Amino acid sequence: MTDLPLADLDAFVAVAGERSFRAAARKRGVSPSSLSEALRRLEERLGVRLLNRTTRSVTATEAGERLLERLSPAMTDIQGALDAISDVADRPTGRLRLNVPTIAAMTFLSDTVNRFLRLHPGILLEVIADDSFIDVLAKGFDAGVRYDERLERDMIAVPIGPRRQRFVTAASPAYIEAHGRPEHPRDLLDHRCVVHRFSSGAMPQWEYERDGEVITLQPTARFICNTMALQVGAAVAGLGIVTTFEDFLRPALENGSLVPLLEDWLPPFSGPFLYYSSHRHVPPPLRAFIDFLRAEQRRAANAVV
Repeated sequence: MTDLPLADLDAFVAVAGERSFRAAARKRGVSPSSLSEALRRLEERLGVRLLNRTTRSVTATEAGERLLERLSPAMTDIQGALDAISDVADRPTGRLRLNVPTIAAMTFLSDTVNRFLRLHPGILLEVIADDSFIDVLAKGFDAGVRYDERLERDMIAVPIGPRRQRFVTAASPAYIEAHGRPEHPRDLLDHRCVVHRFSSGAMPQWEYERDGEVITLQPTARFICNTMALQVGAAVAGLGIVTTFEDFLRPALENGSLVPLLEDWLPPFSGPFLYYSSHRHVPPPLRAFIDFLRAEQRRAANAVV
């Protein structure tokens, strides 16, 4: 008997409590005939009559009274549990773990997560900045932030942060005076460069594009590290040419300690995305973050219009 449908038990409690199929149906927002059918199934499964029905009244039998006495508190507990889940959905709580690239953590992400957390005080947000392109789901993260060339096909992607970015190549005025200004990307092979190495050991190539021509090269490194502050500092000190996100270099470019190079070879590219599995139930904290990002996008679009 443990496989009795919960809906049929709930129908019995409703009708017995109201002593009327019509009143119970009105309260439940269903038809009286559906409740009658549920009672028929339940009595048939139990092999005992639970309600005495006449044209004017509905009363519980002795067996029905005993069942109602035990079921009513249980159904109340179940409804309370469902209400609690609904409350969590309306005001999500819990932990949200995100894996993001360093560029996101150091530039736009702070403003984004600060606004989000002010709206959702019940959510604990954990952000890990990591440039090694790990399997975020296998490592226990709810979602990650990546650029489109790093997105898996079975993931759902939601735009986050700036929608257009670009890499900038730059050097200090002192370096340019001492070593000259490269006029073509291939000239970089004859220059000293400050190069980034990911924690995985990979060193990204530098890519340039103009009028449909794409040039990819591995520059000659004078200084290698995985920390952007050190790379920018080395370039400002005149140790070599650096290529990285414009966001990192903007303060140095604006104060003149770095000078942009090869500007007509540096087209913009698509901004980052929050991505998560399309095959898993989305937990309430992540759903709240996704809804927040989409609302931000709509707000930005309306501001442009």
